[in-house]
Amino acid sequence: MPGHKGNGPLGFEKLDITEFDGADSLFSANGIIKESEENARKLFNTGATLYSCEGSSLSIRAMLYLAMINKADNQGNYVIATRNSHSAFITASALLGFDIMWLSTGKHLSCKITALDIEKALSSVDKMPFAVYVTSPDYLGNMLNIEEISKVCKKYSVPLLVDNAHGAYLRFLENDIHPISLGADMCCDSAHKTLPALTGGAYLHIAKKEDNYISLAKNAMRLFASTSPSYLILSSLDLCNKYLDSEFKDELKNAICLIKDLKNQLSFLGFLIEGDEELKITISTKDYGYYGYEIAELLKNEGIFVEFYDSDYVVLMLSAQTSNIDVEKIKIALSSIERKDKIIDTPPLISLPKKKYSIREASLMQSEEISVDLALGRALASSSVACPPAINVINAGEVFDKDIINACKYYGIDIVRVIKL
Repeated sequence: MPGHKGNGPLGFEKLDITEFDGADSLFSANGIIKESEENARKLFNTGATLYSCEGSSLSIRAMLYLAMINKADNQGNYVIATRNSHSAFITASALLGFDIMWLSTGKHLSCKITALDIEKALSSVDKMPFAVYVTSPDYLGNMLNIEEISKVCKKYSVPLLVDNAHGAYLRFLENDIHPISLGADMCCDSAHKTLPALTGGAYLHIAKKEDNYISLAKNAMRLFASTSPSYLILSSLDLCNKYLDSEFKDELKNAICLIKDLKNQLSFLGFLIEGDEELKITISTKDYGYYGYEIAELLKNEGIFVEFYDSDYVVLMLSAQTSNIDVEKIKIALSSIERKDKIIDTPPLISLPKKKYSIREASLMQSEEISVDLALGRALASSSVACPPAINVINAGEVFDKDIINACKYYGIDIVRVIKL
């Protein structure tokens, strides 16, 4: 293997290899992959850094597994988590069978909780969770105070896990604000989102002194991963190490200056910019008189494809590879859009639905698809959400009420899979 034998119609077959002598094996690494992961570990200053060829989704499942099997006697089989968690977190619950205590602000894509919110949650339970799980940065570029949240988690001896899929670059800012640097016990990074790695390239980072996690980390990744990882993706992660250790910091700094200046110019033009992540531009479009999908279409006509849009927002993800020309093109395209009267309607606040089954139970039950208009009182069997943003309005095992049905319709969800009666 591979069957193409280094030749074929694609043109890059000779670069695509599999495990053989000298190529090492990702989940039993003792050669060049082990050396490359060690190089990445030093760059991120962690106790261990492991490669994923299956994005942050694999790393999310692995770190939850590690926290779960290492839970203390005073910890129950559940996680305290922010409601805007990626669907990989939900599927991890289905696979591993843990429950979830949700923290919610009523918003779909953001959950801007504080250390005080975590303190209140942990101080109110009879039995500690085996982890606290948060998403930062979120899809709209909002960032949590990981340093303060980690202090609270340490106070209660509960590990903090961070979905940092959008923040691999945070380690390389002048002021290092990577979750591991701020006290998180484990986190995932999607290298392919903000670094020049191939799609699917990601990391699982484990903090220093977390020996129980480190010793079992490869087994955890193996449990959920394909036995045929892409060597093209691995090569891109390896080559990223050299880049991160050389010109990346300077290029990142320059790009951030360009992006900051662009945000200021767009604000001057009247666009409402949200979020505090430095590589994202999130525009709340209704303030400018447009739905997000309208702005996205206007930008597409100018050859600019946004990362994400819905009725309320457009999100542009930039990187250290963003050039002056790119920034100028975005500025010209947006400044050519005539401002209109503000659109008044706002996204619905989403209350926590009633839970009837666990996520695992619901995921394994017989189900059927129905119109969301007929879903009142029915329990969701499984969700099918678009990626991006891969964040659920309602999760498996939860019951549809009128507010949830309205929220689904607002976000374009017309057909749902519910548990059969």
